[in-house]
Parts: sequence; C-alpha cells; structure tokens
Amino acid sequence: MAGTAEDPPVTETQDPRNRRWENTHQRIYEVALKLFEDQGFEQVSVGQIASAAGVTGPTFYAHYPSKEHIVMQLPTAQEMQLLIATQPADQPLAQRLRNAAPMWFALWSPEYREALLTRWRIIATTPSLRTRAADFERQTAGLVAQATSEPGSTLSAADQIVINAHLAAFTTAMLDWAESNGTKDLATVVDAAFAAVQGMGATGN
Repeated sequence: MAGTAEDPPVTETQDPRNRRWENTHQRIYEVALKLFEDQGFEQVSVGQIASAAGVTGPTFYAHYPSKEHIVMQLPTAQEMQLLIATQPADQPLAQRLRNAAPMWFALWSPEYREALLTRWRIIATTPSLRTRAADFERQTAGLVAQATSEPGSTLSAADQIVINAHLAAFTTAMLDWAESNGTKDLATVVDAAFAAVQGMGATGN
C-alpha cells in the first residue's frame, strides 16, 4: 500500500543530487500529511502543499504524480517478488498469499508502521480516497500476479480471481485497522479477512 518512511536511509556515499532529491521528496511527504491531518485531504491543494514545502508546482509533480500518490503508495514489483518467493511454490496460491502477509508485516519498522497508519487513517476518513483505493488495489493485484506467474506465462483466470479477492480483503482489513486507530492487531485483522475469502471458496465447493 511504499520519499516516505519506507525508503532506505540516505547514506553519506550517495551523490549530493540524490540526497537533495530524497530530502525534497521527504519534505513534500511530511508537509502534505500534516496538512491533510489538520485540514482534511479534500481541502488541501497541490499548490498549498508545494508552497508549504518550499517547492514549485512542477517540482511537486516531479516527485508525486498527484496528491493521492502521497497517501496511497504502491509496493514495487521487486518487493512483491521477494515476498512471494518466501512461500513454497507448491502451496495453493491462496495459502501462499495468506502466509506471506505476516512475513511482510514483520519487516516493518515502528516508524514505517506509524506512517502507514497515518496514511490509512486519511484514506478511511476521505470518501474519494476510499474509492480510489480500489484502483491502487487493482494495480497491486497486477504486481502480485506478475510475482506468482512463471516467466513467459500468464495466470489462469481462477488464480487472478484469487489474487483480486485477497487484495480486496486486504484493503478492507487495512481500513478496519485504520478506523480502530491501530488498536486492532493488523496481522489478526488481515488473516481474518483472508480466512473469510478462503471460507467463501470452500462454501462454493
């Protein structure tokens, strides 16, 4: 759901231009989240974010395609491939997805988890973002499909349905977690959502 808390730390060996880019990216992110929390997502414009971050409009768009992308961030294809690779390929796809989730959560630092909770709280309280979350969900499902398919092949329609259903369940679980302000255990909420999806499949059989 990745210039934010999920980016690797900037090291002294990086090119100064890269450090400046990372610093600007992070500054835009932090300023935008503060504005969203204080004023509401819909009430904040890209111009306001750029001005508060001390950058121009074009500089903002060089870092983020839209203000929605500050809040809703996609994992990378590499992240999905590495995560899926932790699961035995001979397991049913649904079980691989269910088992991979807690392994992913275990990789999160406290700072990343808090940043993610902040973003999902904003999504949960903004109707337009809840709707847009479905678009990001479908894009993430595409990354998972790539990670679970053999090179040069495509997944079956049944497997694509399994992935889409689990990503929809994941989004619902994340919203539930955010609406609890993080008081619910995320791994438990997500596992229950995945179990419900798998239970529906068993019922269909």
